[in-house]
Amino acid sequence: MKKHDNIYANPLEKVADFTFDESVVDVFPDMIQRSVPGYETIIHTIGELAKSWVSEGSNVYDLGCSLGAASLSVARATQDRKCNIVGIDSSGAMVERCKRVVQAFTLNNPIIIEQRLAQDVTIDNASMVVMNFTLQFIPPSDREALLKTIFDGLNPGGILVLSEKIRHPTLSGNEILIDLHHQFKRDNGYSELEVSQKRAALEKVMLTDTFNEHEQRLKSVGFSDVVMWYKCYNFTSMIAVKP
Repeated sequence: MKKHDNIYANPLEKVADFTFDESVVDVFPDMIQRSVPGYETIIHTIGELAKSWVSEGSNVYDLGCSLGAASLSVARATQDRKCNIVGIDSSGAMVERCKRVVQAFTLNNPIIIEQRLAQDVTIDNASMVVMNFTLQFIPPSDREALLKTIFDGLNPGGILVLSEKIRHPTLSGNEILIDLHHQFKRDNGYSELEVSQKRAALEKVMLTDTFNEHEQRLKSVGFSDVVMWYKCYNFTSMIAVKP
């Protein structure tokens, strides 16, 4: 049974920077469902993409795997071929819980879960890499180098699935998207206090880019095409293809 997210339900004297600690891990499925529009669609589509793109004997990396939803989607979609699925997360609490989650399933392709920074991962023989709302938490100065590592480790024709909260290039347009997202959260039962305190907690740790910034950076490291396949409010998912 999913635990209800009420981390920011009471007034806090000081709102600390958001971290993926034990309290977040406990309520993460509820938090992500009520905070990210289209999350289930994105997870399902990652599996659909895996059916077409993951090749026999290749590696799949899920960077910032949280509780393994994307990794499990890939594993279920690739029952007919052998591949290696590696989930990486920097949060010790998340990794320990994720290991228990994925071990509960019998899968043709077992999922290996490791704790480390995405920036420290070696990508090799990869047909698919997933970063599902992860890059936005990576320091901006590290983002291009990480994407270059991913590009270099992908096999020709491989893909990166990159889901991100994005920033609209104009201030007024960005405020429209923020307002729509906040209303989405209210509609999902979050109070004004929760919306406000969560925004304050994320302000310094989740630094978003515009879609154009993502596209230009992906192409600068070598990806030939960047396809935005999903967008709702300020949330998007894109497919970057290695030629």
